[in-house]
This record gives sequence, structure tokens and C-alpha cells, in this order.
Amino acid sequence: MVDYHTANNQTSTGGVQIYMEQENDWDRDLLLDPAWEKQQRKTFTAWCNSHLRKSGTQIENIEEDFRDGLKLMLLLEVISGERLPKPERGKMRVHKINNVNKALDFIASKGVKLVSIGAEEIVDGNAKMTLGMIWTIILRFAIQDISVDETSAKEGLLLWCQRKTAPYKNVNVQNFHISWKDGLAFNALIHRHRPDLIDYDRLRKDDPVTNLNNAFEVAEKHLDIPKMLDAEDIVNTARPDEKAIMTYVSSFYHAFSGAQKAETAANRICKVLAVNQENELMMEDYEKLASELLEWIRRTIPWLQNRTQEKTVNDMQAKQEDFRDYRCVHKPPKVQEKCQLEISFNTLQTKLRLSNRPAFMPSEGRMVSDINGAWHTLEGAEKGYEEWILSEIRRLERLEHLAEKFHQKAAIHESWTDGKEAMLTQKDYETSTLSEVKALLRKHEAFESDLAAHQDRVEQIAAIAQELNELDYYDSASVNARCQKICDQWDTLGAFTQSRKESLEVTTEKQLESIDELYLEYAKRAAPFNNWMEGAMEDLQDMFIVHNIEEIQGLITAHEQFKSTLAEANKEREAIQAIQAEVQKIAQSNGIKLSGANPYTTITPESIDGKWEKAMAMVPLRDNALQDELNKQNSNDTLRAKFATQANTVGAYIQAKMEEIGRISIEMNGTLEDQLTNLKEYQLTIMSYMPEINTLEGYHQLIQEALIFDNQYTSYTMEHLRVGWEQLLTTIARTINEVENQILTRDAKGISQEQLYEYRASFNHFDKDHSGALMAEEFKACLISLGYDVENEKQGDSEFTRIMGIVDPNGSGAVTFQAFIDFMSRETTDTDTADQVIASFKILAADKSFITAEELRRELPPDQAEYCIARMAPYSGADAVPGALDYMSFSTALYGESDL
Repeated sequence: MVDYHTANNQTSTGGVQIYMEQENDWDRDLLLDPAWEKQQRKTFTAWCNSHLRKSGTQIENIEEDFRDGLKLMLLLEVISGERLPKPERGKMRVHKINNVNKALDFIASKGVKLVSIGAEEIVDGNAKMTLGMIWTIILRFAIQDISVDETSAKEGLLLWCQRKTAPYKNVNVQNFHISWKDGLAFNALIHRHRPDLIDYDRLRKDDPVTNLNNAFEVAEKHLDIPKMLDAEDIVNTARPDEKAIMTYVSSFYHAFSGAQKAETAANRICKVLAVNQENELMMEDYEKLASELLEWIRRTIPWLQNRTQEKTVNDMQAKQEDFRDYRCVHKPPKVQEKCQLEISFNTLQTKLRLSNRPAFMPSEGRMVSDINGAWHTLEGAEKGYEEWILSEIRRLERLEHLAEKFHQKAAIHESWTDGKEAMLTQKDYETSTLSEVKALLRKHEAFESDLAAHQDRVEQIAAIAQELNELDYYDSASVNARCQKICDQWDTLGAFTQSRKESLEVTTEKQLESIDELYLEYAKRAAPFNNWMEGAMEDLQDMFIVHNIEEIQGLITAHEQFKSTLAEANKEREAIQAIQAEVQKIAQSNGIKLSGANPYTTITPESIDGKWEKAMAMVPLRDNALQDELNKQNSNDTLRAKFATQANTVGAYIQAKMEEIGRISIEMNGTLEDQLTNLKEYQLTIMSYMPEINTLEGYHQLIQEALIFDNQYTSYTMEHLRVGWEQLLTTIARTINEVENQILTRDAKGISQEQLYEYRASFNHFDKDHSGALMAEEFKACLISLGYDVENEKQGDSEFTRIMGIVDPNGSGAVTFQAFIDFMSRETTDTDTADQVIASFKILAADKSFITAEELRRELPPDQAEYCIARMAPYSGADAVPGALDYMSFSTALYGESDL
């Protein structure tokens, strides 16, 4: 006798051995129950006959009909599809034992461990051993190969039953004994696959016999599953035999194997659709975010391009504050949105490449390049707007200064001209005596001297008015009107002066004699000196506007020069006063009684001294004002230095970090997860530098509020540093996204960490300039190093052209690392294809060239069924039926024409 226990310990596989050993140990302990033995006899007999009938035979008594080994060998040939050794036809015991041993040897060759089952027991008709042998055959050929979600054999069959019956009320399959007693589980299995055969809602849990008979009869009549048990065998046993139930249920599993293929096909389709739905959602999110960002840019650019002038510096500073609010509050979130948009686009393209889908083409005007172009236009408008605001503030500041200066000079002039027309047009000389006429003529000469002295002021007023017009002063009309009035009046005074002089000269007719020359000399010298004092006081009160230390120092120097002329001016004042003293002396010496007033001028010695004292009092005030402005400019210079120090520090930091990121993106040490963690920590480190940026923004705001327009201590501008900071944040975010996409690629394609290291090392080796991209020749050298035959002139060139079309579809001439790794993953891994999806739909459609909405709703989850129905075009083939849908074109659309 062959010791199969020993033999199979040497040849069987470990997992199957352990499982079979457990089953047989359980069998030896529990097979003694008569009810279970009866159920096993019925079930195993029916199961054997379901296969033997294919060869035109059957058995009646399971322990008797297998004793000669002939039908046992036949059964194994039918269920395995293989030929066994030729049986011996003799009737002697040895012939029977030899035949049974051939059958047992065949079972052992399939990796099955037969515990304590020998040929002699089968030949002798040992019922226990015969049933154990048949159970071993059933387990190996009907149950062992069942696999559901990485569980197999008994566990796989149980999981399949649980999934198929889950939607049914009153069914809870937890085992292969009492869970089947009420018959509902058998009926649920049938209804799930053939709802046309059973009205499940009419079954009652409290009528198990009816339920079981219904299921067994339907299975036998319509599913070709022989009746293996009677309802009473199950109902009248406290716990039905597990092996019998498993055998019966396995027949249902195999009967519905076609449905299992459909389930597999449906699962593949669901997986593909889930990927597509996720991608479409990302596309919709991209389109929405892109539209919103472009709309914001579209609304913002006209605001930045608006050059509507304001009337005052305060109004323009309000615009400057609005612009600062835009830069600090409104724009930063949009910078983040733009960066996130690029990241989302790159991630989406990676996912599409990983799932063999066509690249995503945003709707017209919403490409990343379109957004970058719009953003570039926005930043151009932004830069121009800020420059315009600063120039406008300068212009308005100058205008306000000029306007005040104009009105001040105009008021002084108008005060001087008050009453002059009346004086020039009076006819007092017609009734005057000769001496009085002579006095009037000399007085008129003195007035002419005074009038000439005022000519310069009128010209200054006109020049200021002209400059206000050129600078587009908002109230130019009133300035022009006042200026015109002053000029017209000046012309009138000139005409009246000439007319009065002519009248006086005609009246005197050379009859006038030399009269008090001293009075006349006094009048002639007093008028210009008086005018000089008025001009000096006007200059001492003149407002000034400067923007740096050099300008205020220039004003201080001019003021010091003015003070150096005061001694000479004082000598002139004393000389004029000496003339008046000489008049008094002559009159006193000759006994002449003076009228008390100089007939040639209204300028008295007292008024000269009063104005002189007033002018001298203004000098120290001017000193103080200039010193205050010098202090202010020194403070501004300190503020420039603070900004420059911080700007130079920030600029160097941004440049250093940009170089570090470039180096990190090339070196990339550790696993992708390590790289991602390190990059995110690095990103947090960079973000922690934000207070330094805010400090710089604070200095910049103080500089703008102080109206500082230049800074000789640094070459950095706030705009330059803002752009650099935004570029730094965007670059680290993009680098993180590249690693995330590499993780997506690795996980989706099953690329090992070692392969990624190899790809990165190869790429970096040929990226000589560390640009992050390979030129065509560099990429060719990289491919050759990886074993690609792209060197020979004919086949190699065409192969390289094909590859370049994949990695550089836009023809830029450069290959990024992401494109390189996508190509390598496509070359080395497999993914779902359009052909596979079409084949899956064909299974669900029962080999038809079309599928119906009803079939989709039956085989797929509701949301994915409706997704397909909404997107499938009507089928127009010759075999079409009403409601037929074209799954072929739908599958093609998922992957693009090129995939087929």
C-alpha cells in the first residue's frame, strides 16, 4: 500500500497542505454524525454525477461505484481536462488497488495532501474514507481556485456569497451551515444573477422548506445545477453539514462564472470611470479657478490703467493707499491662486498621462500660458500705475506750491496797484501853480522808477501762471483770469503813466527849474531800495520743496549768500536816510519851512526803517525753517538707509534660496516621501521669513509717506523684491508639486524606489548645466545609457523621433524630468487601455456591438451608469435596437484616438 501521507509531505505546496490538513482533521472529528454523513452522500453523489454525465455515466452508491477505480479515474479526467494513465481492466483486487492508486497519485500531483486515505480503504468500500477523498477532490477542483479580493478557497467563496446577497433583506451569510437553513440565501444568489427566475419579495423567512425547494428546483431546471440535497435534510438538522453546503454553493458560483466575468468587467469599467470622473472634476475646478482669476485680472487691469488726475496731493495719496491695500491684501491671495492653478494643471496632466488619457486642453483663453500672459500684463499695468501715482504726487505737490506762490505774489502786486489808476488819471496839474506842477512832475518821475521796479514781479507772476498751465493745474482758469487781469492792469498803468508824463511835461513847458534835488534823489533811491526790501521779505517767506539733502543745502547756501549782502544793503539804507537828514539840515540852515512830506514819493524814512527791521526779524525765522527741513532730509536719509539695509538683506536671501531650490531639485536625496517632507519643511522655513518682508513693506510705506522718490543706497526696489518673493514661493510650491507628481507616477505605475534613483541619476548626469531639462542630444545620450537603440541612422533616428514626440509634444527641444519619468514609467508598466475597456463593455453587452441603458444600470453603480448614459452617443449600426448606445466610441473618447 502507498503511504500518501509520507509521499505528499514531500511534494505538496505548503499553503494547500496546511489548508487540506485542517479540513481533514475537522472531517475525522465530525464525520461521525449520521445526519451529516447522509447529507454528504447525497451532495457528493450529485456533484460527481454532474460531471460524470458528460462522459455518459453516473454512480448510484458513492462507496461502491468507486471501488474499482475506473469511474474515479474518469471523474478526475472530466473535472481536470487531463488524461490519466491507462486503467487496468482486470477484476482482481490488485487491479482495483492499482487504478485507485493512479487516481490518488494524480490528486497528489495537484498539490493536495491526502491524510490517512489509502487505496485499500477505497477498494474495501470504506464510506468515511471515500467521502473524505471526494471532499478533497471537490475542495481542490471546485473551491480552491475561487478568488475574491485576495481571499481564496473557502474564505473567497464566503466573501462572494456575502457580497452577492448583501442587498437582500433577511439574508446574513456568515458561514456554510445555519446561514442557509431558511433557504433565502440560495434564492438571493439566483435572484441576483437571474431576477427573471425568482420573485424574491414573495418568499417568507418562516417557510424554509418552500424556500429551499424553490431554489433547488429553479437551479436544476434553469441553471443545470443538479439537486444535491432535499429541503428536509437541511431544515431537520440543527446544523447542516458544512462540506455539503459548500459543495452545493460552489456549483452556484461556477454556474454564474459568466456573471463573474461581467463583474470583473464592470469593476474594470468602474475603475476607469472613477479615474475619468476624478479627472473631469479636476478639469472643472481648473476651468472655474482659471475663469475667476482671469476675470479678476480683467477687472483689475482697467483700474490700474486709469489715469484720471486728482486735484490735490491728499487725493492722490488716497489712491496710493488704495494701491497699497491692493498689493498687500487683494493681490497675495491671487498669487497663491495662480500658483495653485499651475500645480493643479501639472498634477492633472500627470494623472492623465498615468492613466493613458489624452492631455487636458483647457478651453480657449484659459491655458496656463494665457494666464501667465494676462498676469504679465497685470504686473506691467501695476508697475506703470505705481510710477504714475508717484509722478502725480510730485506734480500736484509742485502745483500746490506754485499756486500758493502765485496767489501770494499776485496779492502783493494787487495791493501795490490799488489806487494807482485813480492817481494817474487825476487832472490836479490843471489848477496847480508852477512850483506845484514841477513838484508833480518830479513825483511822477519817482513813480516811473517805482513802476519799473515792479516789472520783474509782474513777469514772475506770468511765468508762474504759465508753469501752472503746463503742469495741468486743475484751477488754471481762475489763475489765468487773475494773471490776465494783472497784465491788463499793468498795461493800463503803463499807458496812464505815459499819458500823465506827457501832460505834465506839456504843462511845465521847460519852465520847471531845478528844485529840491535831494528830495528827488531820495525818492529815486528809496523806491528801488524799498522794492528790494519787499522782494527780500517775499523771498524770506517763500515756501520751498526739496527731496534730498543736496537740495536743502543748496537753499541754505543761497540764504547764507543773501545774508552776506545785508551789510551792503544796510549801507544803502543809511545813505538814503542821510539824504533825508541832509534835506533837514539844508532847510534848517536856510530857514525853509518844510511841508513835512517828500513831494516826490510816499516812501518815508520811517517806513524804510520799519521794513528793514521786519526783514531782519525774518532772517532767523528763515534760518530755523531751513534747519528744520535739513533735519527732515537727514531723517529721510536715515529711512533710506534702513530700507536699503533691509532690502539688501532680503534680496540676498531670496537669491540664495532660489539657488538652493535649484540645487535641491537636482540633487533630491532620499525617498520621494523624504524629499517631500524635507521640501515642505523647507517651505515652512521660507514662510517663516515673511516677517522680514513685512518689515521691509513697513519701511517702504514710511518712505512713500515721506514722499521719498529715490534711494542711492540700494539697487533694489520694492517692486523688484515683491516679484522675487512671489517667484520664490511659486518655485518651492512647483518643486513640491513635481515630487508629488513623481509619487503619483510611482504609485500608479508600480515603479520601485531603486528605479526612481536610477532615472534621477541618469537624468542629472546628462543635465550638465543643471537647468532641470535635457536638450535633444543630451536626452539621446541618456536613452543610450539606459539601453535604447537610437544611434543608427535609419531605425534609430525614427525611434528617437517617436520618443521625442512623446516627451516633447510641443517641440520645445527640451525634456523635463517629469516628462522623462512619465516616459520611462509608460515603457516599463501596464495600465488600462481603450481596448481593455471596450472588451469589458463587450462582456456586459453579451458580445453585442452596442449596450443599452438598462444593461448599464443593471451592471454598474447608479452614478457611473448615469455618467455613461449621459455621454454615450446612440449606436447607429445595422444591428441597432431602440435605445442602443455606442460603447466603442465612448471608450475611444476616454483615451483618445491614438490609443487604438
